[in-house]
Amino acid sequence: MAEAFLNAVDDGLKLSKRIYYGKDVEVAPPKPPPSMKRSATGLLPTAPMVYTVIDDPRMVDNPDIPSYQPYMYGRCDPPALIPLQMNAIEMEAHCYLDTAFVTVYATWRLHCVMGSCSCDCRIAIPMGHQGSILGVEASVPTKSYSTQLVVMEEDGGGYGNGTPPLNGGFLKPNIFILTIPQIDGGSSLSIKIRWSQKMVYSNGQFSLNVPFTFPDFVNPVVKRISKREKIQINVDAISGSELLCKTISHPLREVRHHAGSMGFLSDSEVHSWSKLDFSFSYSFSSSYIDGCVLLQSASVHDFDQREMFYMYLSPGEIQNKKVFKKDIVFIIDISGSMRGKLIDDTKNALLTALSKLNPEDSFTIIAFNEKSCLFSKSMELASKDAVERAAEWINTNFIAGGGTNISHPLNTAIEMLSNAKNSVPIIFLVTDGTVKDERQICAMVKNHMINEESVCPRIYTFGIGPFCNHYFLRMLAMIGRGRYDATLDADLIEPRMLTLFDKASSLILANIKMDILEDLDELEVYHSHIQDLSSEGPLILSGRYKGSFPKTLKVKGILADFSNFVVDMKIQKAADMPVQRVKYSTTYIHTIMVLVSARDQIVNLTAQAWLLENKQLEQKVAKLSLQTGFISEFTRMIILENDHLKKVKESAGTKVSKKRNSQYKANVRGQRLILLPHFGIGFGNLAATAENTPLESETKLPEVAEIFKMATNCGETLCSYCCFVCVGFL
Repeated sequence: MAEAFLNAVDDGLKLSKRIYYGKDVEVAPPKPPPSMKRSATGLLPTAPMVYTVIDDPRMVDNPDIPSYQPYMYGRCDPPALIPLQMNAIEMEAHCYLDTAFVTVYATWRLHCVMGSCSCDCRIAIPMGHQGSILGVEASVPTKSYSTQLVVMEEDGGGYGNGTPPLNGGFLKPNIFILTIPQIDGGSSLSIKIRWSQKMVYSNGQFSLNVPFTFPDFVNPVVKRISKREKIQINVDAISGSELLCKTISHPLREVRHHAGSMGFLSDSEVHSWSKLDFSFSYSFSSSYIDGCVLLQSASVHDFDQREMFYMYLSPGEIQNKKVFKKDIVFIIDISGSMRGKLIDDTKNALLTALSKLNPEDSFTIIAFNEKSCLFSKSMELASKDAVERAAEWINTNFIAGGGTNISHPLNTAIEMLSNAKNSVPIIFLVTDGTVKDERQICAMVKNHMINEESVCPRIYTFGIGPFCNHYFLRMLAMIGRGRYDATLDADLIEPRMLTLFDKASSLILANIKMDILEDLDELEVYHSHIQDLSSEGPLILSGRYKGSFPKTLKVKGILADFSNFVVDMKIQKAADMPVQRVKYSTTYIHTIMVLVSARDQIVNLTAQAWLLENKQLEQKVAKLSLQTGFISEFTRMIILENDHLKKVKESAGTKVSKKRNSQYKANVRGQRLILLPHFGIGFGNLAATAENTPLESETKLPEVAEIFKMATNCGETLCSYCCFVCVGFL
């Protein structure tokens, strides 16, 4: 699909050469370098973009200065995409805990379509690390459009029917696209985009990176059009510690700085739009493991009226923290679907991980398909000789082929780690497939976690591609007090896998417990099994409770030398937060606090709903999804079209059945409702796993055909730019 998108944009840029801008031109219309057409990613959006969808090339012209154009025969099948020129951009990011909420306001003009014609406009939204789209609003003089989540009566299965995301979906795992129908040529299109993304934590710093690199052809060509760019960032930390700005990519000035809060702003006319992504990093002072708890009452609109709490535990800034010694078993899928790039990149990541082991660590490797193959039947110290032998063994035995059996190698690993002493036993599982006995596997692992006095095996899971059951892998990691990560993009296997390994190999506090169970009438914690604290990032827990929350809270655990550790957590009520630390009001605080944990709650509850086959949990997930805007497996996104000329009113609470197959639905209180494909990743694909379907076989759009038939007798009296188009296009 990405390749077809690139071809469509390339065709659109060629087609845009037909446009005549008159004499009021600041610079010549920019052209992409020739290498872009051959690049695999050269024309993918690197900032929020809007494209006009051209199926009839005859409509391409300047709506202000109609010009004589050479006649064109045929249609664009599939349509070409012409990038629109942007007139203004405002980006605001609010960073809270480990999450950033990004809002972009921008205006584009349909500068390339005749005023008498109309066409669809496609919005492309690249998002940062673990981005989640929260909503899109678009408006033109006569109409407005907004996305909304609705409850599905039956869950869907992504694009399992082979339908590409023409009206909405993910071009790539980090690029969301949405089509707004039938905009008149010459119209100004105002768009508001909201998404969330995770902050990256490394070396004691939180880092934010927002795609904000605009290509030259987005700059307005006409001189009289001003370009205003506004960037604002707000940072709030519940700990109240002093925040320190480390790096910032754009020239912003500090407008606010208090304990635990700071803000930066830039608002000015610019000659051209941003040429680099917006990046920002900060840290806050904490000498050692420390944390706090924020309490928040439910709002009157919250479907769950229990009180909320958020616990933040920081690893601190002490360098060279003592980490647990590791006994680690790598369980690597080498089934037939892993052939090619998947197994090559997995091998590279594994070899790098082995090189990072300390000499006192021990390890072994299990490669599995329908059978298991062991590097060593016992754990081996990670000496230089052992790592070299392991590398030779990997190169010899990592040959993709056969089926998938996860239960046997997982049982073997648990048995091998059963006698681990003075270390943290770790299982590191990598797979791209789904198996039938996943619930039985979870039950088996849970039985091994009963003895909480010792350090039970931690399970870290890494899923590759769309065919594995990511909720099974997440649940397995939850039960095993480990962590889960995944990638749907084959190019990210190696970095994402190594990031997960770094977290697994840098544990500084294990067997973490909170002493509040006895004091509360009811308590629900996400995660239900508290993870260990790593020096590679803070531990953030959220939950709901009934009863009187204690005035003091102790968090206990075991340090790397197996001594006991206790920290007194600071308790703070959201209502007591200083006014200057928040942008709006208590309502705003509540909204932010709900959103911060919403995505994790949704995916964790979905994993529990899958494991228990519990419809009530599915309904709970759907309600939380509707309340917060985070997409779930049990909700679906729609577009509501509001015709201002008819003065229709906004509707809410709509339910959509999967059984309705039409894309455009009847009016809901006068609004047109446009169904989008289901965006959930689903619960695995047994058939694709059994058939060893490779990741590369994902659904693709049709190849771009030769669709432009220019007039063969371009007269000598035509403008030179028109003749250039004819030659360039053929």
